[in-house]
Amino acid sequence: MKQTEPLIWDYSRRGRSATSVPALDVPEEVIPGDLARPESGEGSLRLPEVSELDLVRHFTRLSQLNFSIDTQFYPLGSCTMKYNPKVNETVAAIEGFGASHPLAPENAVQGSLQVIWELQDALCAIGGFAGVSLQPAAGAHGELAGVLMIRAYHHARGDRNRTRMLIPDSAHGTNPASVAMAGFEAVQIPSDQSGNVDLAALRALCDDRIAGLMITNPNTLGLFEAHIKEVVAAVHDCGGLVYGDGANLNAILGVLRPGDIGIDVMHFNLHKTFSTPHGGGGPGSGPVGAAQPLLPYLPGPVVAKTSTGYSLVEPQNSIGPMKAFFGNFGMILRALTYIRMHGADGLREVAENAVLNANYLKHLLADVFPARYRRSCMHEFVVSGHIGEGVETMDVAKRLLDYGFHAPTVYFPLIVKDAMMIEPTETESRETLEAFAAALHEIAREAHEHPETLHEAPVTTPVSRVDEVRAAKAPVLRYCPEDT
Repeated sequence: MKQTEPLIWDYSRRGRSATSVPALDVPEEVIPGDLARPESGEGSLRLPEVSELDLVRHFTRLSQLNFSIDTQFYPLGSCTMKYNPKVNETVAAIEGFGASHPLAPENAVQGSLQVIWELQDALCAIGGFAGVSLQPAAGAHGELAGVLMIRAYHHARGDRNRTRMLIPDSAHGTNPASVAMAGFEAVQIPSDQSGNVDLAALRALCDDRIAGLMITNPNTLGLFEAHIKEVVAAVHDCGGLVYGDGANLNAILGVLRPGDIGIDVMHFNLHKTFSTPHGGGGPGSGPVGAAQPLLPYLPGPVVAKTSTGYSLVEPQNSIGPMKAFFGNFGMILRALTYIRMHGADGLREVAENAVLNANYLKHLLADVFPARYRRSCMHEFVVSGHIGEGVETMDVAKRLLDYGFHAPTVYFPLIVKDAMMIEPTETESRETLEAFAAALHEIAREAHEHPETLHEAPVTTPVSRVDEVRAAKAPVLRYCPEDT
């Protein structure tokens, strides 16, 4: 691995400082010697001592090295890395919202409560649900909330025999984890030759032990479940409930409401579908919507509209709070802004363009990276990155960095060997898609003519390819400068 970027320690000189600390206005306390770190040598922090200018340049330089949706095409399949409109940020920065305190009395934050109620109402209309809670702080958090609601529903009816949750092999990887956390046994359902849930296998498993099914539609292969009504009916007929993983809702937005086809509970990924920021560790938001039977179990509080304004209420048999206060309020503001800016017709156009872009890009790549399933895709599609002599998916992904593109999702879903999962999103232009396809065509040529180039990639980035096995087994989690 090569490292060409200077590190901030390279500029460190004893006595330099990026800030000045005001004089104490309280009595000085000395840290006991057994608790204080030494200023140098073993056990010291060895923090760099730099000027303000060097500090600003260091972090600005680092920010410019980042891949981001504001600077490059980011076709990360399943994660929907689409453009975040700047109007969202403007609204989220309005002082009346940003400066409000979560412990303020209801009559002092009626505007904020109205925002929460309006997003709840909008998501109900979009998803076809009786109620929505904005509490969960991420998609997987919403999954857990939904599965806990299903458990509470069965237990309230005295049915504790239902201990199994069905999960298709094309599901998101967080689904089994959510199931395990809720105390259920995860049971995998295979896909058929067309990428749908295998109906025969599903029906064979549907008995009085089944609490429900977790299903993503469109699934992680980028395919719409052709037999979704039969799938839902099979689970309902044995007394189970259906959880919809709403991660891929952007493909059917304004076209199909999951609640209308029998989905009992579903989470919405605000970052995937409604353009709130994604990546960098958060904050996320994964509101959960419920059909009428599960309405009493929503995590609370939720906001209700009354004749005198807006107030917080607790659902009758709520599974309890999933997060402090009201969820990630800044993300709620951004998502509502996106919905209001688009309107119903605009949201449908989002889905149509997402599907159009994915199918166009799939067509452009068909001669060098054919899709695993020869069906029209929805918002994403899956190909194999295993091309040429000894060239693997990781080689293709790393080489894309040299062409100025972030890699697609690699090695997922697991049911496709050497998978590359490509999602162009609806916000990218035809020119960008064609440039990305041209880069992959050039990489395919290199794979056959100069495979060593791909094995060494990336070669133009400040940090070259790392030893990923070593990084996973023996991670270095902090920089330790050499003693001078």
